[in-house]
Order: sequence, then structure tokens, then C-alpha cells
Amino acid sequence: MKELLPEEKILSIDIGGSNIKATTLDCQGSLQNEYKKVPTPAPASPENVIEAIQELVKNFEGYHKVSVGFPGYVRNGRVLTAPNLDTALWRNFNLQEALKQVLDKPVRLVNDADLQGLGVVRGKGLEMVITLGTGFGTALLLDGNLLPHLELAHHPVCGNKTYDQYIGEKAFKKHGEEKWNSRMVRVLAILKAVFNYDHLFISGGNASKLRFKLDENITIVSNRDGIKGGARLWQQEEHHFMETEYSAF
Repeated sequence: MKELLPEEKILSIDIGGSNIKATTLDCQGSLQNEYKKVPTPAPASPENVIEAIQELVKNFEGYHKVSVGFPGYVRNGRVLTAPNLDTALWRNFNLQEALKQVLDKPVRLVNDADLQGLGVVRGKGLEMVITLGTGFGTALLLDGNLLPHLELAHHPVCGNKTYDQYIGEKAFKKHGEEKWNSRMVRVLAILKAVFNYDHLFISGGNASKLRFKLDENITIVSNRDGIKGGARLWQQEEHHFMETEYSAF
């Protein structure tokens, strides 16, 4: 893994369906100031989101690099899907390069669950992170290194229902806490059987609503820790974030 210089500061940005949040970190991932946030604009077009980010970070100073978590599938800096923002507006948009231009700093862009994962894992063995919020986010890491991102949220888990539809925020509100918890018992059993992880971390607004005993190798973590992954993102190997020839589909 690459090392950051002791003096380097990271601007870490989390783009969400409701809010865009930012803070600065030192090379160890410790917060240098409190989070700031602005509402995610509507429509959440690339132009509007970039403008909101510029407004959000205009008073942040002294950072050297930028890490961004995005709610969708990204590869080589480009957005492939953005289900909570509007995929039609974002498909094949090079957000990494666009932010590099407006912020005038090196930028790395990953899925928001991947950024969360980097912030909470211990760096030992196969670790999985899931986020329980508006939808269902996932990240996989091996010895602290990000593995290829899987949009598991859109995979059917019960009949034609995807994970997003089965255990997302809308399902929680529609069916209530008891039924949602019974569904989560089933989902965690599936994840345990499929991934055989060494440790599972659960975050997101609905993580606190789990009402059953968790296995010893499952830990509930704070959303606050996720944005700290912005420092570790710059310790990942560079080839994962380099722009390569890409064909839109």
C-alpha cells in the first residue's frame, strides 16, 4: 500500500441522495474539522452536484488531495449507474476528472460504500461492509485492499425483489420494524453463506434498528467513520484509479 506524507491533508466528500457532506482529514484519517453539508440538489445533475460541492468546500483550505464517495457504480473515475440520483443524467460522466478541474487537486472517486469500508475495516482477511439506509450498499476488502465493487443491492434476493426493495428504507416504513428484522436475519444468513467473510461491518441509519443477536464477527459502526476512508483511499494502489480507454454502452 502507498503511504501518504505526514503533512498531506485530504478533502473527503460523501455524495448522498439527500445531502452532500465534506470534511478534511490528516494522513491517518483523523478529522481536522467538523463535517459540513448541503442538500443534494434537485435535479441532481452532474452540473448541479458539482456546483453544490464547490459551494460546500469553498472555505476548506490546506488540503492536498480529494477523495469522493458516490452513490452508484463507478469505474476509472466514470459513473456507470446512479440509481438514487438519476442514471440517465450521469451515465459515463467522468466525475473524477470534472472535480479535478474545478478543485485543482488530484481526485479519486469510488462507490460510497467502498469509501465507508476503507474507513472501518481492520485490514485483516476478507472483510465485508454493508450500509443500511435508503438502499443497501456493500463493499469487500481483502487485507485492507478494495476488491472489485459489486452492486449487490440490485440482485434479486426474494422473488423479484432486490436487496434495495427487500430491506431498504421504503420496505422498513411499509412493513415495520419486526418484519424488517426478520428479513435482515435472512439477508445476513445469505451473506455469511455466500461470502464467508472474516468480519462484517454494518453501518447506515437503519443499523441501529437491528433487534436480534449478531454473530461475534459482526460489528455495527458509525456513518461518521465512513468518510474517514478518504485517507486510506490514497493508500490504495494507483492503477485502480487511472483513466483507461473506455467505451460507453
